[in-house]
Amino acid sequence: MPLNKTQKKKIIDDLKEKIEKQKIFFFVNLKGLKVKDLFNLKKKLKKVDSQLKVSKKTLLKLALKEKGVELDIKKLEGEIASVFGFKDEILPAKTTYQFSLENKNLKILGGYFEGKFLGAEEMIMLAQLPTKDELLGRLVGSIFAPVSNFVYVLNANIKGLIQVLKQIKT
Repeated sequence: MPLNKTQKKKIIDDLKEKIEKQKIFFFVNLKGLKVKDLFNLKKKLKKVDSQLKVSKKTLLKLALKEKGVELDIKKLEGEIASVFGFKDEILPAKTTYQFSLENKNLKILGGYFEGKFLGAEEMIMLAQLPTKDELLGRLVGSIFAPVSNFVYVLNANIKGLIQVLKQIKT
């Protein structure tokens, strides 16, 4: 059943709102993906404050055009959906990429990050980067390592002294 004008307008307004709020958005090809798998992907994306939106290419093109985003939608092949990340820049791409490894029918086509269009390969490279939390954890570990090693060396000297005193005592 075709959509009427008000339904189309509502979809375009929803897409424009998501484009305005996003930190990253990218496109995936859903062709051949089962409904159950699509539902699972939506659940995983919701956990990382992201959203998957399936819409017609023409409506997506109109929303992008009204927001000043230049993209030839016809170059994106298959049945496309948009993934919008609202809090983290990397986590939605990482989640989608990991899901695509499990489900070969899902393909990342490209997307927008920091105002630039990235191709599929660049989006996959972005998805393979560590998240902000992982990087902060590594930084804390790097900062804490010298202190931890210093304490270990000091403890070793005290243990050595205790061993020598025990041997002298006996």
